[in-house]
Amino acid sequence: MNTSEIIELLEEHRNERGIDHWNRLNPEPDSLKSFGIGLTVLRKLAKKLGRDHELSKTLWESDIYDVKVLSLLIDDPKLMSVEQAESQVDHLYKGHLAHVFSSCDAALAKTSFVVPLLMSWINSNNTIRKRCGYGLLYEVSKFTKKSAPDNSFFLDRIEQIQNSFRDEKNIIKLAMAGALLGIGKRNVALNSAALAVAQQMGPVDVNSGVTNCEPFDIVKHLTSDYLKNKLNV
Repeated sequence: MNTSEIIELLEEHRNERGIDHWNRLNPEPDSLKSFGIGLTVLRKLAKKLGRDHELSKTLWESDIYDVKVLSLLIDDPKLMSVEQAESQVDHLYKGHLAHVFSSCDAALAKTSFVVPLLMSWINSNNTIRKRCGYGLLYEVSKFTKKSAPDNSFFLDRIEQIQNSFRDEKNIIKLAMAGALLGIGKRNVALNSAALAVAQQMGPVDVNSGVTNCEPFDIVKHLTSDYLKNKLNV
């Protein structure tokens, strides 16, 4: 499919309630437009499109939020580069695209350079890079392949979070909390270490200013019956 056909496809799935929500979040007249389509639907559409690096690059130039999301979802990890990632991270539109870019089963997390990239970003003083770095750490925490980082890598990241979360902005704390949750699901030892830091952090506020949500309680998730059964503790 070409860009015009994809926009027509998105038009068919436009969601007026989602558009109203987008406009409340982005009242500026020069903001990205949106069809208000939820991420679940966009992911289904992306699967139909399949991996396409060249199409992804074309879609990324769009001024429509939903098209940019598709761009991130269909990109080919084997053809992505560090230079591309460093360019895109500076154009995530006030962070609205950060979740899809770095988490949400992100294509970027499947690249061969993801670990050194996330390390560079979580050690950065740039808010969006740090947020995305911890998003990538969450994705890496789900790796089951033999090349996945070992326990010592994740223990070091837990310690890094413990030593720095108090001084971070809330948006970074949320990303750190997500990373702790992912790491704490890997095994008993990491669960115990992540839980200790989660108890120090406490629930993290997720109020966007537009919608009120319950604080993100990492301790609750790390001590759930489901996870206890999974880890056999």
